[in-house]
Amino acid sequence: MARKQGVFTKYDDVWLLDGVRTPFVDYNHALGQASPIDLGIKAAREAFARSGVPAADVGHVFAGSMAQASFDAYMLPRHIGLYSGVPLEVPATLTQRVCGTGMELVLRAGDAIELGQIELGLCVGAESMTRNPVAAYTHRGGFRMGQIEFKDFLWEALLDPAASVTMGDTAENLAKQYKISRQEVDRFAAESFACALAAQQDGFLAGEIAPVKTETFELAGYNPRGIRIPSKLAQVDQDTHPRPSPIEQLAQIKPAFGGVQTGGNSSAIVDGAAAALVASGAYAKSSGRRPLARVVGGVAIGVPPEIMGIGPAPAIRRLLEGVGLKLDDIDRFEINEAFGAQCLAVIRELGIDRGKVNVNGGAIAIGHPLAATGVRLTLTVARELARSGGRYGIASACIGGGQGIAVLVENVDSNKGN
Repeated sequence: MARKQGVFTKYDDVWLLDGVRTPFVDYNHALGQASPIDLGIKAAREAFARSGVPAADVGHVFAGSMAQASFDAYMLPRHIGLYSGVPLEVPATLTQRVCGTGMELVLRAGDAIELGQIELGLCVGAESMTRNPVAAYTHRGGFRMGQIEFKDFLWEALLDPAASVTMGDTAENLAKQYKISRQEVDRFAAESFACALAAQQDGFLAGEIAPVKTETFELAGYNPRGIRIPSKLAQVDQDTHPRPSPIEQLAQIKPAFGGVQTGGNSSAIVDGAAAALVASGAYAKSSGRRPLARVVGGVAIGVPPEIMGIGPAPAIRRLLEGVGLKLDDIDRFEINEAFGAQCLAVIRELGIDRGKVNVNGGAIAIGHPLAATGVRLTLTVARELARSGGRYGIASACIGGGQGIAVLVENVDSNKGN
């Protein structure tokens, strides 16, 4: 029997109830000293507060974080659940699909719902890029003269040793393959910044952000946790990376990998977390909460590591095939802007209308806190559909190592929807 590419899942009755995120803040700034666990707790607590859904109703906690960014990193999913009010007997798991982790969390919750295991799942992606460690992996037995070697985990993690390429190199490979110029990439980045600034000014981004301040998270019978931000700040209430970035300014930045990619047209390095509540139709009805969107299905698929950035293209193709839709049926796309050339390559490969993609800015402007990004993209595309009146939206991301992931959601308030 011929095997179809990728892993495709279609859901009959899975719903995105609500969600929220912290601001995404430039690394080494206001959230730089916060553990990703505490950022995740904050996002989860706000998701319950905004939705009115009781934490006690959660059947499973699905959490993700890439870096070992605190010494208690093993406890991340468990502590996010416990300190956000989820009952003691409810289990928690850590999921990792690199930059696709956040979307994978939503799909894992959908699977558990479809299997009848739970009625409500809490999905939290949290990442501190600032707290990525300076690490050594070979010194447990001691140090030899001249062989002490500590490395920057954040930098080293951007290298794929299988193909001997950095993630930036993979974007440059796509730029060559799709004949994408530096000017095109800078123009794309300038548009990302402009769209994000507009979305800040009109309040769209504020609608998905919970302000973060110094606070303590109590848990009866256990030690308190919390977040501390610099004392000069009362709170952090918006993304910090969006800024006026005309193409002329971006053109002055030196290439980072010897080609078209620079620090100005690649995803911003930020800290942050995002949380979503995913439920069965029966739970959504009984809760009295009108969902943001229906989760129709998702796909994860592999691509060559040296062009990992093209991953969203086959993932989106396979997803559309699986659900029986065409590209033109999709009203909005959120495609993670890991690199400008990478995102342009996906748009070019699929022939997507640029006006449907990342209309409120993307990771170049807003930032890419790895495990949190996929949750943000899924929430953002659902919220944008509700605002614009479109029916279908896709959130998608490329994945280091050579994968792509995509999630399809349907706007329940669309005139054409259910």
